[in-house]
Amino acid sequence: MIRVENLTRSFGAVRAIDGVGFEAQDGRITGLLGPNGAGKSTTLRILYTVLRPDAGVAQIDGIDVAADPLATRRAIGVLPHAAGIYPQLTGRENIAYFGELHGLGGPRLTGRIEELVAELEMEGYAHRRARGYSQGERVKVALARALVHAPRNLLLDEPTNGLDVMATRALRALILKLKAAGHCVLFSSHVMQEVAALCDDIVIIDHGRVVASGTPKTLLAQFGAATLEDAFVAAIGDARGLE
Repeated sequence: MIRVENLTRSFGAVRAIDGVGFEAQDGRITGLLGPNGAGKSTTLRILYTVLRPDAGVAQIDGIDVAADPLATRRAIGVLPHAAGIYPQLTGRENIAYFGELHGLGGPRLTGRIEELVAELEMEGYAHRRARGYSQGERVKVALARALVHAPRNLLLDEPTNGLDVMATRALRALILKLKAAGHCVLFSSHVMQEVAALCDDIVIIDHGRVVASGTPKTLLAQFGAATLEDAFVAAIGDARGLE
């Protein structure tokens, strides 16, 4: 479970997030939505310990993210927006390296790698060096790397960005499988079709503040909208005082 309360972070004179608060529950998929520059990535980076908040509290499974970043990293798997992997290593070696960082080794790590390679259908290229991988192949390796230590919580920053239709469908199926297994999944996206297909809960951020949150059904009713895209536009418009 992820809990964020009154989270604030500034970069010089720019306040990137200003009092953000929400919860993401186990066994549910929570979408973090907002226009570019709204504060989504800043919020995620605080949660995965790359940034420290100026104020507020972020907890993952009851662990204070700022106070105990090492324990936090053990409890999360992260797929950042720029899913960089080491090009000189093979897919399996990329996964193994992160497994070793999490204290895995020997037959346990080897078995886990093979399990992920099979689950993500990477058998055809996991033995090759990552230099020259397609975008979809890079994302799959980065996702396997995030999952290698079997974390309870997943933070995914625009996970389907740049993927083709088949790769996107496969990734959506995996996210739903993780939800069914009881994982807490928090992801950001600009693709409303993806949000509609996956999300149990939605948090909409604009100008660093939460402007609306709830289930898709709740948001549609709140804004009298026919689609989530319409509800999103209405939430942003209301927050900015637009008609």
